[in-house]
Amino acid sequence: MESKFEHQLVLWPADDLNLRLQRVRRLMSEAGLDAVLLSDNTNAFYITGRVIRGYIYIENSGRTLFFVRRPSGLLGDNIHQIRKPEDITAILGNTAARTIGLELDSLAYSMVERLRKVFPDSEIGNASPVMRGARAVKTPLEIYLITESGVKQTEAYRHIPHLYQEGMTDIEFQIEIERELRLGGCLGQFRVTGDDMEIYMGNVLTGDNADAPSPYDFAMGGAGASPSLPVGADGTIIRPNAVVMVDVNGNFNGYMTDMTRCYSAGEPSAEAVKANELSRKICHAVADAAVAGAAASDLYKMAVAMADEAGMAQYFMGHRYQAGFIGHGLGITINEAPVLAPRSRDVLEAGNVIAVEPKFVIPGVGAVGVENTFVVQPSGPAKCLTLAPEEIVNLQ
Repeated sequence: MESKFEHQLVLWPADDLNLRLQRVRRLMSEAGLDAVLLSDNTNAFYITGRVIRGYIYIENSGRTLFFVRRPSGLLGDNIHQIRKPEDITAILGNTAARTIGLELDSLAYSMVERLRKVFPDSEIGNASPVMRGARAVKTPLEIYLITESGVKQTEAYRHIPHLYQEGMTDIEFQIEIERELRLGGCLGQFRVTGDDMEIYMGNVLTGDNADAPSPYDFAMGGAGASPSLPVGADGTIIRPNAVVMVDVNGNFNGYMTDMTRCYSAGEPSAEAVKANELSRKICHAVADAAVAGAAASDLYKMAVAMADEAGMAQYFMGHRYQAGFIGHGLGITINEAPVLAPRSRDVLEAGNVIAVEPKFVIPGVGAVGVENTFVVQPSGPAKCLTLAPEEIVNLQ
């Protein structure tokens, strides 16, 4: 029997939605915005729990209105069916806000100019930093959903050693891993903020392909299977005793976890084991220091100092190309705030969800290291949500 709930526009419980809107409105006030008009899929999902084609209009001290183009027939309060953005004017009348924030970081220039004409008497500001800041601190429901993704991703990773067959290429191995994840409920979608990074379901690297630079600001590179997607597995045969780094999709409900583990087709080299143990040590030292109020840049400096002290700085976060961060926020997208980078101004808050990924690329060995997803707690160290074994697991 069809449920009425399936046709509700807003799928989040009222108390959770209120927490989201309170944070958005507080950040709107700090940014001097009287309203925001949202249309990006990420922000639509954040506010409603679904993707719609249309606009969400949030007043700083007042209404939340939904101007929906598609789908039709959704149920709830303050829903207005429109054909084009110009229809919004007739609905708002003379109540349009004085200053309206648009998602200037993601909205096409032509649409920005069109919306300026829709609101000729309003000053246009940037809503993108507001929404990025709002999404950085998760509600209890969001943490629950991320935790659920972590449990399911961890379970899928436990099956990875049984998917390998001797003579496989990295691409063949990745396909089997992707199949396992999809059968376990993974949505397959890898949402990335911005248009300067692309990836399909994750990254599997073995051998010197790990040292192939990618144009994207990822910790690991890889040539990829085609210049149209130049990252990750490239068809390299997995050699005996070679390390395989697996960093694949943890999106099971619209909220993601990020986890990397290493595997070996036989006994890994002593150098690989040493690097992996150092990665684990750095990862959990950073997590222990990732308390509310900690500066993200200090966590980065701690990780770099530990790698340098161990004599591994030249391989840390890459070799031919080194990424400029050791961790990042995540949630609906894989690259949210805060960012653990040397010039980051972010300060950790309780409810931040961060991925910490201190990895190494060693010529002749490949990519080695772990990545875990953590929740910043109101007090004490961050809590780990990705619990697959961290040692290099034998595939045989």
